[in-house]
Amino acid sequence: MASFLHPDRLFSSDVTQRQIAQRIYQQISGLPIISPHGHTDPAWFAENENFSNAAELLIVPDHYVFRMLYSQGISLSDLGVGLGPLSIDQAQRVWQTFADKYYLFRGTPSSMWLDYVFSDIFDLETPLSSANASHYFDHINAKLATEAYKPRALFDRFNIETLATTEQPLDQLKHHQKIQESSWQGNVITTFRPDNFTDPEHPTFANSMVELATMCNSELTTFNDYLDAIRQRRVHFKLRGATATDHSHPTAFTADLDEATKEHLFQKIKTLSFTPAEAELFRGQMITEMATMSIDDGLVMQLHHGCFRNHNRPLYEQFGTDKGADIPLQIEFVKALQPLLSKHGNNPNLTIILFTLDETTYSREIAPLAGHYPALKAGPAWWFHDSPEGMKRFKEQVIESAGFYNTVGFNDDTRAFMSIPARHDVARRIDCAALAKLVAEHRLREDEAIEVAIDLTYNLVKKAYRF
Repeated sequence: MASFLHPDRLFSSDVTQRQIAQRIYQQISGLPIISPHGHTDPAWFAENENFSNAAELLIVPDHYVFRMLYSQGISLSDLGVGLGPLSIDQAQRVWQTFADKYYLFRGTPSSMWLDYVFSDIFDLETPLSSANASHYFDHINAKLATEAYKPRALFDRFNIETLATTEQPLDQLKHHQKIQESSWQGNVITTFRPDNFTDPEHPTFANSMVELATMCNSELTTFNDYLDAIRQRRVHFKLRGATATDHSHPTAFTADLDEATKEHLFQKIKTLSFTPAEAELFRGQMITEMATMSIDDGLVMQLHHGCFRNHNRPLYEQFGTDKGADIPLQIEFVKALQPLLSKHGNNPNLTIILFTLDETTYSREIAPLAGHYPALKAGPAWWFHDSPEGMKRFKEQVIESAGFYNTVGFNDDTRAFMSIPARHDVARRIDCAALAKLVAEHRLREDEAIEVAIDLTYNLVKKAYRF
């Protein structure tokens, strides 16, 4: 089926650079996808049931999509968010609303991802519009009802080698266990996300401590008891394939306290009698403790900092977390990470991958830090910035100081399963365009550029995440 996408999209308009990019792209376009950190639902692959319909698959769970529509005055309820399973009539109304407003996504990465999904996954021949919305809806639904569009079949079709989901430490990981015990060969692993244990201001912190004590048969009397219980849960996650942890605190602050101070602080945290400053101190100490555990058990640390979560309080109170009201924050890394890096940054057995939503730190802080400390790698452009221009800015500001090999390739970090191949294709094309420019300017040989492209696409991520 002919795609309505241009084959040279995202390549330079300069003929020489475009031709070089085409040659590099030919070498990497068919490489397997490694998705080392994301938020897809492991139940999809455990149960392998057909997806319900186009609206519930492509609109309702995708905050990139409903965030834009909400900004234009369309309520989340009108987009099916928070309504539970939709009737077919409800789903069709949501889809028509989306199609009527699809022009809002022009120039955004969402339109590139969605157009790829429509053209290359669902074999639609023309771009989405109000006029063809019903045809799109019926066509996609018909495809979704087939064996070829079940989650496992799509996973294999997308050529995904490894896909990591993200779960909190109390999760029993029953879906991952079911996947491991099945005859299917797809590699779906988990990621350890302990924010509900490292952040005293997390909304579930108090209840999580109670559940942890019960699960680990410990009264959590001392700080070391608490750390031992968390270590037990890390072992459980490793048994389900985990190779990484993930941490998302409001700031990058870290601490390295003495034993007596740590114990005194923990007792205040445990009784919920802490101040905001003490909560921040505990978060900072827990990141250092997590790094210590990673040296022992080999789990890679991911630090995702620089986000004001749930900024729209009425929306959060009505619909809960992850509803598109998370906003980038200004953040500081050099002073904040110094206690952690002084303690563990020189340890070759530790890998810390640093992400940020504050692009102003790329050349001033992240690149110099990642270009020095053996334990630290610069994570790719993330979330609001995993876009063509965001990826370009990242490369322009990071690579000269840190080099390609202190980065870790691409990370799609998505809930939208269908968009995974689209996101990786965009990243590969941007890499090819950037490398082609270096070749055209005689800063790289073309054979070197091809080698770097393969590393950025495949080798660096496998090495960084220890797959």
